Amino acid sequence: MATPGNDIPYSGWMGFRKHWKNDIVAAVSVALVALPLSLAIAKGMGLPPISGLITTVIGGVFTTFIRGGHLTINGPAAGLIAVCAASAAALSPTGNPMEGFPHLLAAIIVAGGLQAVVGLLRLGRIAEVFPSSVIQGVLASIGIIIFAKQMHVAMGTNSDGANTIEIISDIFSKIPEIDPFIAIISGIGILLLIFHAKISYKVFHFIPAPVWVLALAVPIVFLYGYLEANEIAVFGKTFEAPKDYLIDVPENWIDGVAFPDFSKAMTGTFWMAVISINLISTVITLAAAKAVDKLDPYKRKTNLNKDLTAVGVASMVSGAIGGLPVLNVIVRSTVNVHNNAKTKWSNFYHGLFIALFVLFALPVIQTFPVAALAAVLVVTGVKLASPRVFREVYQQGLEQMIFLLSTILITLYKNPLIGILGGIGVTLLAHILMSRLSIPQFIQMVFRSGTAFRKNKDGSYVLRVKGVANFLSLLKLIRLLEKVPAGADLKVDLSRTRLVDLTFQEKLMEFRPMHRLTGGKVQIVGMEEHIATSNHKLALKTHIIPNIRKISPREQSVKQIAVDNRWSFAREEQIDTSELTEFNFFNSRPLESKENIIAGAFDDSEVDWEISDIVFDEGAMLSKEVYKTTLQLIHLPNEIPSFVIDKEGIIDKLFERVLSFSGQKDIDFRDFPNFSNNIYLTGDDEKAVRQLFTPDLIRFLETEEIYHIECNGKALIIFKSLRTAKVAEVKNMIRFSEEFVKYLI
Repeated sequence: MATPGNDIPYSGWMGFRKHWKNDIVAAVSVALVALPLSLAIAKGMGLPPISGLITTVIGGVFTTFIRGGHLTINGPAAGLIAVCAASAAALSPTGNPMEGFPHLLAAIIVAGGLQAVVGLLRLGRIAEVFPSSVIQGVLASIGIIIFAKQMHVAMGTNSDGANTIEIISDIFSKIPEIDPFIAIISGIGILLLIFHAKISYKVFHFIPAPVWVLALAVPIVFLYGYLEANEIAVFGKTFEAPKDYLIDVPENWIDGVAFPDFSKAMTGTFWMAVISINLISTVITLAAAKAVDKLDPYKRKTNLNKDLTAVGVASMVSGAIGGLPVLNVIVRSTVNVHNNAKTKWSNFYHGLFIALFVLFALPVIQTFPVAALAAVLVVTGVKLASPRVFREVYQQGLEQMIFLLSTILITLYKNPLIGILGGIGVTLLAHILMSRLSIPQFIQMVFRSGTAFRKNKDGSYVLRVKGVANFLSLLKLIRLLEKVPAGADLKVDLSRTRLVDLTFQEKLMEFRPMHRLTGGKVQIVGMEEHIATSNHKLALKTHIIPNIRKISPREQSVKQIAVDNRWSFAREEQIDTSELTEFNFFNSRPLESKENIIAGAFDDSEVDWEISDIVFDEGAMLSKEVYKTTLQLIHLPNEIPSFVIDKEGIIDKLFERVLSFSGQKDIDFRDFPNFSNNIYLTGDDEKAVRQLFTPDLIRFLETEEIYHIECNGKALIIFKSLRTAKVAEVKNMIRFSEEFVKYLI
């Protein structure tokens, strides 16, 4: 049980006791929304409407005890209408969803079991790797499918179209056949749902829009019974009042219980249904959970794996007694939040209220016209595929619109599972082309990119991302972000990325505000030289470097030095600079990379060394500076006292007394005033340093240019200025270091 702080509600049984008033009030509103939606969703699938109510009861009463969310509402979702309808039809010998319903229940149980296993194994994050535009494309296509099919229900017409495109085409061709009895109810419902949010009366908003639809539709049904002639003439055509336009629910809820049939469990069609239900429901559940976390006024975070396990187990229970898959539902969850729910018990109460409806109010439900539920689904479909969705995706970049449209088209002509796979394929192909890489190179830059995560001495962290940062890299990104302790500062460096897609950036943007709540900060840098596909802040960005880069005159000269002396040379950039981080100079100066590496050994000793051009940062944010210098790393054959040599300037002399308090006292030699006045020498063990710096070594240093030299006991670093060295300076550095080391070993 959590103890509340800053007015955070209690959890567990204490939350049940303390916040029941808030949760019950919220649950009433949620139940009023859930009642028509649950019926409509099941009816939209071509399945028994009561199966939607059974699902809502299981999702509310059962899931609450084992889930990880706080304010999410569980039940059936419109996002699975297309999948379940198609699966039930495919599992039926005649294509009738009702005949395939028992087989669908079996598929729901298996899909729920797999979902629970994924959650128990903490693999729920797998669902996050799907590209955002592809997921939006699938949801939009589901919206189009819902709209296409339910428009015919709302019009009182039928379509024999082989696919959604043909069904949409039939909407226009069937206009002369619109049944006015049906159209009046559905038309009023659609108009009410569209304008409900624009009506300013508070009393009107107290009751959810779907309930208003039923409140107006049921009286119209009774009014039809008073018509003297049970028919209406429109444009010379007479329409009789339909006899089967009311919702079909049994008199006794027990008669609505159905049981699964596993006889087709060994068929490909069955497993296509299982995978489709599992995949779509997992994606929707996790997306809804994260969306509700953002709405939660107390900023509590859902345990996604626990939530996935809960809805998986609930789906198994639901499927076993004639229900549909249980998901996290965003619409009802939003109503829950807006009505000031405090804990997960509001989900329990809403399920309990629906159970009371099922037990005692089935005769009332039998007066609901199907056209009113169709109106609810038509508007739901429009919202899933509204012009706003397409506009927002287009603003993110033309390629995102291509991903969206390709997913929609594939889904409409095939099914949501094929739509997701096809959309991912199109996205991958586009990423390969935009990054200008061969397929093997692309795969390597995704899965073996060299992305590094490390902790700085000051307690902050650096995540240096390299290669292709797209949806395939998300699992690794998530694992690395989970390593960042609460309250720690993190810098994410994307300067070495070839491509950064929208999904990858969304994950970073999602992490940043959540981490800020813990007291930490997240700084994202390194995309200044990337090219964006649009002005959107999360637009896909590329940093294209030609595959064959011409060697510069300096690089050619440095390479020639290595060839002449039989030293090795590597021009390619390397990100492994871990050895340099052992030096104090880089404690507060994050290293970016190193390149143009010469490696060799001094002829008269067992000392090996390397010279490279390194890039490091100094400062942060507005004061941040990026430096590139040529540095020599020397490995010593035996351990010596640590020390630092630098040029001593006027500032150093003025603040020498202050620096001495921090243990950085300048070690002077009275017999060598020139050395002491020009060179700033410090060391942890002053006595050992004095013994190391013999008169011969001091005289040598007095005759040479002053380098920054640091020894950590096992190795040395040497550089002169914060710029890349010229070829002559590189030669002189090697000469100097070889002579210098002779005095040390």
